Amino acid sequence: MPKKTKAIKKTDVKAQKPWLKKVNASLYEIDVVETNKTILIVGEGQTEKLYFESFPVLTLTVEAVDLKGQSKLKLIESTTSIIENSDTKYDEVWCVFDMDFKQGEKEFSDFDNAITKGKSLGYNIAYSNDSFELWFYLHFNYTEQKHHRTFYYKFLGGKWSLNYEKDGKAYKFCQAIYSKLENDVNASQENAIERAEKLFKQQSDLPFYQQNPVSLVYQLVNYLNDNKRK
Repeated sequence: MPKKTKAIKKTDVKAQKPWLKKVNASLYEIDVVETNKTILIVGEGQTEKLYFESFPVLTLTVEAVDLKGQSKLKLIESTTSIIENSDTKYDEVWCVFDMDFKQGEKEFSDFDNAITKGKSLGYNIAYSNDSFELWFYLHFNYTEQKHHRTFYYKFLGGKWSLNYEKDGKAYKFCQAIYSKLENDVNASQENAIERAEKLFKQQSDLPFYQQNPVSLVYQLVNYLNDNKRK
């Protein structure tokens, strides 16, 4: 806030006192601090929720929701329901989900329609194909191969000495993933962002379900980083 000033007497103005002769005497610098924003992140699982909540943001309040797995279109509908039934006015809304090949063509349609529907509602869609774990993998390596999620699970399990598909989904472990990546000399979030952006640019003209490997998680990470403690 600007400093409070005493009222200037007319006699002082008339006499042109020395302390009133500085340039722009009536102007004061004001440090502008951006108003705290609140964003809603709706994801499919605990991993995403706890990972995004771990970012040390300063000018943001992050409200992350774990919907515990459902169809992608249903996730978009649930996001709308959360917004309509909340007293909070969200400055940004992000939906985070990935592809799933278990249901074949039915899943392709659900994936593409959910992205299209979410975008039409003004939501940011941080989708991944084949899995969210591709984003973690990109901290270590670049790939253009269409790996199944089991590939990423095996890789991360080897890096972190555990059965990732089982123990890597535990609450405490998910809470620690952000810090594990930040403190690993072989991992680089900066490289992950560059790699993910490169993959997306190479495939952005394809139908969503055909973009593989791809992870738009980097866009949400960039947004969170813009609001981190310096």
